[in-house]
Amino acid sequence: MAKPTTYATPICLVLTLLTLIGVIIGVLNHNALIVTIFLLPTVAYEAYRTEGETTRWASWVLLFLIVAEIVMIIFKINYDLASFSNQSYAYVGGYFVPLGDVKIIAPGVMAILSLILFFRTYGKYTKWLSVLIFISAFVIVYTLDPNIFKSFLSSSILQGLFNF
Repeated sequence: MAKPTTYATPICLVLTLLTLIGVIIGVLNHNALIVTIFLLPTVAYEAYRTEGETTRWASWVLLFLIVAEIVMIIFKINYDLASFSNQSYAYVGGYFVPLGDVKIIAPGVMAILSLILFFRTYGKYTKWLSVLIFISAFVIVYTLDPNIFKSFLSSSILQGLFNF
């Protein structure tokens, strides 16, 4: 059964404003935790709104990842997947994806999940929220490490996604 949409527009407007405030403050202070905390209500509402089989699991994984990201940032948990696997890139789905700290990988996965939500849902509010999550995921990577952000922008997965 579809979720009620009576208050969905004002809620999405408030969440957009919160996300925008978090992005601005986070970038100005070079603080990914601020961006992530301000994004949490958006992801939580996304998890509430989704109903389809693939969109529901994508939104719940997003919620798990954002909570895990907050925990990793607060407790300064670093786990370098590149050194663990002795590779700097992984070949995933026909693309070479740069490996690194899990705090960087999690927002990348969040961006991919937001794309799944955008393309797999019919609801305009879910699409709206997924765009906010997608943009914020890139901002989180940028605030964590601008050099990795630049590397990610030049990676083959992003080029393949947007056909640069």
